[in-house]
Amino acid sequence: MFFRKLALTLAVTTALSASALACTTVVVGEGATADGSFLVARAADSSALKAQHFVIHPAKKNQSGMYRTKDHDGATNFEYPLPKESMRYTTVPNWKTQLHGAVGFNEAGVGISGTESIFARDDALKLDPYNEETGITEDDIHDVVLPRAKTAREGIEILGSIVETIGAGEGFGVVFVDQKEVWYFETGTGHQWIAHRTPADKYMATGNQGRLREYDPEREDMMGSPTVMSWAKEHGFWNPEEGPFDFAAAYTRNDERDRVYNDPRVWQIQKLLTPSLEQPVQAGRSFPVWAAPDQKVTVADLKAIMRNHFESGELQSHDPYTKRLRGDEPYRPVSVFRTYESHVMQVRPWLPRAIGEVTYLAMGMADLSVYFPVYSGVSAYPEHFGMGTDKADDKSLYWKFRKLQTLVMTDYPTLAPIVKKAYAEFEKEVEGRMKTFEDSYVKTLKKDPAAAQKSLDDFNIQVIADAEALTADLMNQVFTIRTADIQKDNFFANRKKKD
Repeated sequence: MFFRKLALTLAVTTALSASALACTTVVVGEGATADGSFLVARAADSSALKAQHFVIHPAKKNQSGMYRTKDHDGATNFEYPLPKESMRYTTVPNWKTQLHGAVGFNEAGVGISGTESIFARDDALKLDPYNEETGITEDDIHDVVLPRAKTAREGIEILGSIVETIGAGEGFGVVFVDQKEVWYFETGTGHQWIAHRTPADKYMATGNQGRLREYDPEREDMMGSPTVMSWAKEHGFWNPEEGPFDFAAAYTRNDERDRVYNDPRVWQIQKLLTPSLEQPVQAGRSFPVWAAPDQKVTVADLKAIMRNHFESGELQSHDPYTKRLRGDEPYRPVSVFRTYESHVMQVRPWLPRAIGEVTYLAMGMADLSVYFPVYSGVSAYPEHFGMGTDKADDKSLYWKFRKLQTLVMTDYPTLAPIVKKAYAEFEKEVEGRMKTFEDSYVKTLKKDPAAAQKSLDDFNIQVIADAEALTADLMNQVFTIRTADIQKDNFFANRKKKD
């Protein structure tokens, strides 16, 4: 097996980067989790023909010049000065451009998950439109912020300043996390934004809609553009005499599209984490922004949410897969076939940063994929983790998972349980292996940092290889079943059933 080392970079191909058409995000405060860690989960949905790569961006010194999206054939002509000293960071970008990094951590311990595509009100956008020519989009956020932000708050300040001065090229929500806080950032119109720090004992779920509502510039757990309230008041989107400022009401879309495409996902997630919460699916905007879970949230809970497709509970009649594939189902679930990656980020401040920050990655459709851990301190990874295009191949890691998912979807009721059971057993087994490795790493790090780093790389590479091997075995199992099915239906036997 060949490995790509930290000092190596991936060649950038020239092609236009498409924005994610939909995503689902969950953010959980440290007091609401089972072990006191910060948790973030997000599914990125656009096209199944969109291989994702893993990239380690090395630290750089004495830089000058500009970061230009168009140098990589990105979405806009956005430009921003390069930091003189750029920190090491990781991303999981689009194969075409190596932009839209999706998820990553930098060496200072700042993590970003983004973006959640959201939509401003049309009448507000007429007055303050997105800067679709030179504004910042999801393509750029990781590669602009992660090299320079030393805290989650600083990351928000950097992104907020860019939105205020240059403008947002589209509507988006972004999660920022470090060892002390986890924040959620949302754009309003082209130059307006706010951010909330996640309450320690609560979580937020969102699906392609502006969710943040309350805002007070004097509160230390909220941040925003300087004119976010005055602009809304000036243009008639907020009347102080009618009540407190409501960011979502003033700036973001809220119509019949949300009732079927977005609200059911948020309702489902809140029902899974807070079963005691009673509210109609149609309530929409009145769903609580921040809710307390009935039980402490785990990594496994968030994986299950990313895989959810209304397979149980009150919305089971809207499950588009279990009985037969129903692409015309109006309620859009969290897990869809065109998800190209999903992840769960976990920050455990009590552990060394290299292993205390871990991202569980699933390539392709979460419901039929496996989550494998990628520690933020990893310095080597399989070469084919950085391969893959929009055409299936036999080598790239992305397509190894995607091809199995495509085959299973030809008979989901029969084949999905086989794959899901095997992956669940694997993830449980890896959970135990991680605990053993982490205990060993902490001990080794005190005596021999180089040996500790090697053990980290070896462990992470082996886990990925094991997930890949299991997927290959499942592919053969599923092909065998499908071959037998087709032979049974198309046997054309003679009268003696012999030949």
